[in-house]
Amino acid sequence: MNSDNLDKTLILIPARMASTRLPGKPLADICGLPMIVQVALRAQDAKAGRIVVAVDHQDTFDAVTAAGFEAVMTRVDHQSGSDRIYEALLKSDPEGKAEIVINVQGDLPTIEPETIRAALRPLENPEVDIATLTVEIEDEDEKLNPNVVKVVGSPLSETRLKALYFTRTTAPHGKGPLYHHIGLYAYRRAALEKFVSLPPSTLEKRESLEQLRALEAGMRIDVEIVKSIPLGVDTPADLEKARRLLAAKA
Repeated sequence: MNSDNLDKTLILIPARMASTRLPGKPLADICGLPMIVQVALRAQDAKAGRIVVAVDHQDTFDAVTAAGFEAVMTRVDHQSGSDRIYEALLKSDPEGKAEIVINVQGDLPTIEPETIRAALRPLENPEVDIATLTVEIEDEDEKLNPNVVKVVGSPLSETRLKALYFTRTTAPHGKGPLYHHIGLYAYRRAALEKFVSLPPSTLEKRESLEQLRALEAGMRIDVEIVKSIPLGVDTPADLEKARRLLAAKA
């Protein structure tokens, strides 16, 4: 992506307070800062576009703005992350200046800035509607774990796949690499608008994977292969690991 395109890119970071396993997750302290601020700092280091945090609680809004970042308040009752992102897009960019939206999850405080930038690369092809990320699975247990979502894709190059399917089962069958999907997305604005207008699809409901709605609707998703999976913080143990990782980099 050249600098002109980056001026038209909006990084949206959703931050939900309601977490059953880690209550108040966005405000959890990591090296003296709320986790959501750590995520915003990683996005800032990516230098990939304007950053806005989509919050659903005043305390999160106050923490984000106190750190010097933009925040918009969104509804608490969204059914999906993409719906929250779309509301945030309309509120933060009503004039429609942003042509590309990067959705960086708010529980990835140790994500590498290069990983965020990597999500933009597939959109250099104008035929691609949505871009996302994956990493080759090396752990044999992950290949059988239904919580590890796999990308089934047709290779386009050594670092890119054209997504054919996403699944919780072990696929594809036979010899060859398996790929662990990373839930970070870059959308063309028109693609996000189309996506949120569609009802949940048959395979989406069966697999509990939102991205299948786009594939079933004929949208093209290309997948950039990266080298590591960013740590998602879902439990107290994850939080402690994130603290150790960031403290080691300080």
